Amino acid sequence: MWFKRRNLITFILLTFFVYISMRLTEFDLTKFKDFRNMIDFLSQWFPMDYSKLPAMLQDTLETLAMAFLGSILGLLIALPFSFAAARNTAPSKLLFHSTRIGLSLVRSIPEIVFGLILLTTLGLGPFPAVLAIMFHNVGVLGKLVSELIEAADRGPQEAMKAVGAKNWIAYLFSVLPQIWPNVLSHYFYRFEVAIRTSLILGFIGGGGIGQRLFNDFKTFQYSSVSLDVFIIMLMVIAVDFFGSYVRNRVI
Repeated sequence: MWFKRRNLITFILLTFFVYISMRLTEFDLTKFKDFRNMIDFLSQWFPMDYSKLPAMLQDTLETLAMAFLGSILGLLIALPFSFAAARNTAPSKLLFHSTRIGLSLVRSIPEIVFGLILLTTLGLGPFPAVLAIMFHNVGVLGKLVSELIEAADRGPQEAMKAVGAKNWIAYLFSVLPQIWPNVLSHYFYRFEVAIRTSLILGFIGGGGIGQRLFNDFKTFQYSSVSLDVFIIMLMVIAVDFFGSYVRNRVI
């Protein structure tokens, strides 16, 4: 009886929050009565304009490079912070709490905010976008990897310490091999997210296919916009399949 009452209360609260959210976001399905306008707009996207395809492919490679570099640098920087942010490997409580707070602060700032700040200093281009992705990934991957470290088996660590190994050596050779498959899994997920993020950063001058999409859309070149979107879809799908393949091979 108590279990059914709790489920009823949960359902009522969920319904209430859904209703409030719909009111705040002006959620109204009747607005789809002008659906034909969207069909007319999308009809302008075809046929695709392939005249700019070589330049688009170059921008696509730039986007992949931005996402890859920002993610891998974020992971490399996050790894040492992860050991300081894990309860079982932090040298002191002060360092543990300060590192946790620092990672939370970095993680709370969206990449586009980092991008806007860096663009004022470094100018337009992919370099500020790479740094923006890197900074945010340090906060995200630092937290994720620290949780993996806390869940690692303590047996190998204690065995290495028992034979005289220093703490950092014990952590490096006993903890990291345990968590590495999951670290790679988190990395490839963040890499996929970074691709989508780099597209948004392109809207503020970060370069890549995202900036080309924004420029084509702003200049009403809809036949080029359709090809931009198609290339982005293929890129995201290809990276998703590649990431799944690597995760399955490692895990």
